[in-house]
Amino acid sequence: MQVSVESTSALERRMTVGVSVERIETEVNKRLQQTARRAKVPGFRPGKVPMSVIRQRYEDAARQEALGDLIQSTFYEAVVEQKLNPAGAPAVEPKSFEKGKDLEYVATFEVFPEFTVAGFESIAIERLQADVTDADVDNMLEILRKQNTRFETVERAAENGDQLNIDFVGKIDGEAFAGGSAKGTQLVLGSGRMIPGFEDALVGAKAGEERVINPTFPADYQNLDLAGKTAEFTVTVNSIAAPQLPELNDEFFALFGVKEGGLEGFRAEVRKNMERELRQAIKSKVKNQVMDGLLAANAIEVPKALISNEVDRLRVQAVQQFGGNLKPDQLPAELFEEQAKRRVALGLVVAEVVKQCELKPDDARVREMIQEMASAYQEPEQVVAWYYKNDQQMNEVRSVVLEEQVVDTVLQKANVTDKAVSYEEAVKPVEAPQAA
Repeated sequence: MQVSVESTSALERRMTVGVSVERIETEVNKRLQQTARRAKVPGFRPGKVPMSVIRQRYEDAARQEALGDLIQSTFYEAVVEQKLNPAGAPAVEPKSFEKGKDLEYVATFEVFPEFTVAGFESIAIERLQADVTDADVDNMLEILRKQNTRFETVERAAENGDQLNIDFVGKIDGEAFAGGSAKGTQLVLGSGRMIPGFEDALVGAKAGEERVINPTFPADYQNLDLAGKTAEFTVTVNSIAAPQLPELNDEFFALFGVKEGGLEGFRAEVRKNMERELRQAIKSKVKNQVMDGLLAANAIEVPKALISNEVDRLRVQAVQQFGGNLKPDQLPAELFEEQAKRRVALGLVVAEVVKQCELKPDDARVREMIQEMASAYQEPEQVVAWYYKNDQQMNEVRSVVLEEQVVDTVLQKANVTDKAVSYEEAVKPVEAPQAA
C-alpha cells in the first residue's frame, strides 16, 4: 500500500492511497468463493457450480463490494500508519478504478488540532462567598407562601394583586381582530400578562361592571399587524378574588414533604435546600469563568465536521425543547454555529487538560455528587442505588466530576479573588451579554 499526505490547510489533509491489484484480486476471489458455496444456479447442485459460471454471474458485484471494503479498511490503515487523527468521515475520490490495475484514491478529511493547553496563570476568577442567613430563609418562606396563594371571592372594587374573571372583546378601527376576544379568562392585576394599560384600567372595577378601555400595543409587539396600534376592549368583570397567603402550618409544610418538626423543621429543610442551591450556583459561576478563561487563553481552530455534528445535535435539542411540527433540518444552521463552535472548542480544550494532567474521575467525588443529588429526594438511598445500577447515568456523573477536577486544576494556578456577597446575589443567574 502506497500512501502520501498533503496538508491543504491547518486541519485539512489530502491523502492519496494506492492499493495493489494483487490485494484487490485476492479480496474479489475470496468473495467469489464464498458466493460459490451458497449460490443457487439452475442445472447445478448447491456448492457444485463451476467457478467460471460464478465469476460470469457475480464478479462485478463481488468487485464493487471488495473495492468498497478495501477503501474503508485501507483508509484506516493509512491514517494509523501516518499517525493522523481524523475528525470526521473522509470525502473519497477514486483516481484509478480499472479492472486488472492498481486502485488509487484520494481521501480528503480534517484532523483534530494538535496543541498544548497553557495560560492557566492568566485566567482571572472571581469566586463568590456567601451564607444563608435567617433573613434569607424568612424571605424564601414568603416566596413559597406567595407561590401557593389561594384566591377567595370578595365583594369590593378590584385592587392590584386581585384575580379577576373577565370576558373581553377587542377591536381596532371598529373591527374585531384574531386573538382579541375571550371569555372566562382569569387575570391577576399587576401580573403584566396583558399589554400595557390593560390591567391598570381595571383597577377599581367591580363585579358585574363593564368597562371600555383603550390600551396601545407596543411598537415591538410580536404581531406586526397590531404593533403600535390602539385597540378598544369591552371588558366585563365577572368576579373578583383577593389573594390569601397560606398559614405556616403543618398542612402547608406537608405540601413540601415535611411532616415532622413543625416550623423549625420546615425552616431547617428550606435552609438545607437553599444551601445546596447556593453551593451549586457558586460552583457553576466559577466553572463558567474557568471555561471562558481556558478558551481565551487557548484559541484553536476547530474542525468543520465537528461543528456540523454539534449543530445537528443543537437542532434536535431545540425541536425537543420547543416542540411543534418542525424537523431539526428545517432550523437554519446559522442559528447554532457560534454556540456549536464554542462547545466543540471547549470540549477539545478540556479533553487536552485531562490528557496533559492525567486526570481520572475520582470515585469518592462521584459518590459524593450522587449523594448530593439524591438528598433532594424523599428516599435518597434508593436514588443512589439506582445510579450505581445504570452505566449511562454513572458515566454522565463521572464526566461532570472530571470537568470539576479540570476546574480545580486550573484554580490551583489561576488568579483567584474571593468576593463576599449576599445569598440573593450569589444565586442570581448571570445575565447574557447584550448584542452590539
